[in-house]
Amino acid sequence: MAYVVSLTALVVLTIMFGFYFSKKPEKARSFAKKFFRGNIAVFGVVLLLAIITLFPTHVSAQTTTSTTGTSVTSDTTNNKGLGLLGAALSTGLSAIGAGIGVAIVGSAAVGAISEKPELLGRTLIYVGLAEGIVIYGLIVSIMILGRI
Repeated sequence: MAYVVSLTALVVLTIMFGFYFSKKPEKARSFAKKFFRGNIAVFGVVLLLAIITLFPTHVSAQTTTSTTGTSVTSDTTNNKGLGLLGAALSTGLSAIGAGIGVAIVGSAAVGAISEKPELLGRTLIYVGLAEGIVIYGLIVSIMILGRI
């Protein structure tokens, strides 16, 4: 029931803000920018708290009894989740960064080649350097996965 009430309130508020800001577009832009910044900040905090609470970070001790009756204790770690998250983030964020870099360098390279076709070889080097970032992220993720 609370879900339906909160969803209804959200729809009503959205419609009210739409009517209000349709009359004053200059206020709408500034409000939208502030609202978007606030949403990004809240999302970041919620994501950080979710990462902290969902992934175990403790080490537990396991005690086993051998056939001779002596107790053997071994330490085992249960935090593979953070290692897998680190590997995924290193690969994913390096791919996003390389994509942004290739987009910028590639568009500039096309513009330069259209004016001077002899610059083709030089521009390919810059695009390759931007793509190399992904390889570094992949190497880091392989190193992380090797330690898990």
